Amino acid sequence: MPEPVLGVIGGSGLYQMEGLTNVEVVEMHTPFGTPSSPITVGTLNGVDVAFLARHGSGHTLLPSEVPYKANICALKLLGVKRVVSVSAVGSLREDYAPLDVVIPDQLFDRTKGRASTFFGEGLVAHVAFAQPFCPAMSQIAFESASESGAKTHRGGTLVVMEGPAFSTVAESEFHRRQEFSIVGMTALPEAKLAREAELCYCTVAMVTDYDVWHQSHASVTQEIVAGNVKQNTVIAHKIIRSLAGRLNPVETCECGSALASALVTPFQLVPGQTLARLEPIIGRYKPRA
Repeated sequence: MPEPVLGVIGGSGLYQMEGLTNVEVVEMHTPFGTPSSPITVGTLNGVDVAFLARHGSGHTLLPSEVPYKANICALKLLGVKRVVSVSAVGSLREDYAPLDVVIPDQLFDRTKGRASTFFGEGLVAHVAFAQPFCPAMSQIAFESASESGAKTHRGGTLVVMEGPAFSTVAESEFHRRQEFSIVGMTALPEAKLAREAELCYCTVAMVTDYDVWHQSHASVTQEIVAGNVKQNTVIAHKIIRSLAGRLNPVETCECGSALASALVTPFQLVPGQTLARLEPIIGRYKPRA
């Protein structure tokens, strides 16, 4: 099986990857459990790609139930170095309309109690997260989305809420007062874990609705989301195919060395079982006998 360089995490509506050749379906098991779905590995536009359905095949997992650590670890174990996340979001801005595409550059965390780090249990690490999305990958995603025919926006803050219920009017208005741009339920802890795993990560946010704040548009419902997701999915396939063909052969960012100065605890003080569990994440930094 080829070693994929690009991982694709599909959100609502994107449960399989069209256009793959040399396809192989891989059942993965990681020290952090089993990922959301089997991983489909194949070739897309000349690039080896690994596709994972975030909510499971058939959409069986709530945002809070997604095994984020297992998903990111599985992609890391397969050899993936870059990850593009496709997510359905609500818009908090008039100019970010339903069926538009947004490549955000910031995150704001309003989730509750999700495990957001691989570390702990004897090993402390503090990764830099000022820029939560890989700038190089985000630029490639923007170029690819712009080429797809969809109206595309570069930049903005994605606020991540717990869900699974959609926003109240008070929450939506609060988010707008904070000048957040879009709202979703799954980019965190996914982005934090990708940074700890030293993976380049970006989000292609597909706008499905105006949340509940817009006076001349109906408040978001699953029926509205589902209808627009179908149209967005067609665009998402085009974007990913174009993105795969645009990948640079050499990384041009610092994501691949995120742990170089982040690990705090001397390895000799870390319990053996913690070191073993974290081997896929920290293996390159462990002293060799």
